[in-house]
Amino acid sequence: MTGFRTILRTVTAVLLIAAAAPVARAQQAPLQDKPFAEHKIVLQLSDNDPRKQGLVLSVTSNLMKHYDPDKVAIEIVAFGPGIELLKPDNPNRKMVESLISQGARFDICLNTVDTLEREHGRRPEFIAAATPVQVGVAQILFLTENGYTLVRP
Repeated sequence: MTGFRTILRTVTAVLLIAAAAPVARAQQAPLQDKPFAEHKIVLQLSDNDPRKQGLVLSVTSNLMKHYDPDKVAIEIVAFGPGIELLKPDNPNRKMVESLISQGARFDICLNTVDTLEREHGRRPEFIAAATPVQVGVAQILFLTENGYTLVRP
């Protein structure tokens, strides 16, 4: 009976890992709704400085005005203190949501969210339009390996 339990545990573990793999890959997918994008930019936000938040938003807005919206893919990856931009009470919320409606993507690092939950005993809230990714820096690396140019304003 012990051998059967060991086999059952092993099979269960393999199935759980296999089931989780597509989710992890999906969280690192570059924008698929811009198949004709000629310009791909990833902006890093890892500071809780309102000036840097404003700069990231300004750069995103300017790029979206400069290029045909179908020809530019812009992804903003927020991690560490940078996730403050994506909280519901952030003064820039309307601007973030406007840029998302125009085709920009704002990623939020779940490692940061998990760390804050452990430290403060509750999970921080963030806007529903933010795209959760497991590891913000890994998302940046993934995007740069797939043709995105990294900009850190």
